[in-house]
Amino acid sequence: MSDIYQVKEKMHKMRAKLYPSYLPGTEGGYIARTSNEASVTIEDICASMKNRGGYDGSYEEAVKTLRHFLKEMMYQLADGFSASLDYFTVHPNIGGVFKTAAETCDRKKHPITFRFSTLAKLRDLAMNIEVEVEGIAETSSYIDQFVDLEEDMTNSLIVAGHGFSVHGHNIKIEGDDPCGMYFVPVDDPAQKVQVERILENTPSKITAIAPYINNSVFRVEIVTQSAQGKTLLKTPRTIISPFTIEDL
Repeated sequence: MSDIYQVKEKMHKMRAKLYPSYLPGTEGGYIARTSNEASVTIEDICASMKNRGGYDGSYEEAVKTLRHFLKEMMYQLADGFSASLDYFTVHPNIGGVFKTAAETCDRKKHPITFRFSTLAKLRDLAMNIEVEVEGIAETSSYIDQFVDLEEDMTNSLIVAGHGFSVHGHNIKIEGDDPCGMYFVPVDDPAQKVQVERILENTPSKITAIAPYINNSVFRVEIVTQSAQGKTLLKTPRTIISPFTIEDL
């Protein structure tokens, strides 16, 4: 009687590139970032759901139903309920500190945010994802991380008025206008907003205060004339984050 082996097939694949790590204690190593920079929309997901099979309704009805579901979920979240969605949970969070029990909620001092937590199904799914490393990425300049310093959230959300830090390589802002840091909405790049309050500006880290950008999904853009040497470039170069951030 032959032995029976249970083989678990990898059902999904992520492609990633490697970037030098500058975190303390990891110098000389690399960190992985997914190569796919695109974001899928409600329409994209519903089209895939219909084309892949298993869903027997119409594409139009799927889009309509999903939009209604998300709208209702937002309504429940706004009333203080958490949402448990099989693969992850979403729960509202009130930030800041109240000095006394009588202090009223100030939207700048006590911003409302929403946090996501993974559940067992999503954690199990991660075990069935194959990661294909495509090699070392071009690293002359890049943006690696965007951190909301008050919420301690990375590459996901930002709240207007919060301090944040951008980490990367060769990103120091130097030179004349239009050099600077910008938040560029994905759906309307012409409406980009410049970050005015920059507190720290180094080749590997920039710290600033987030401006108001009208509830957009955006990328971080840095325009600079800095070079690795002392002489400024004649023409500004642009560095764009491979990830998107959502403004609350």
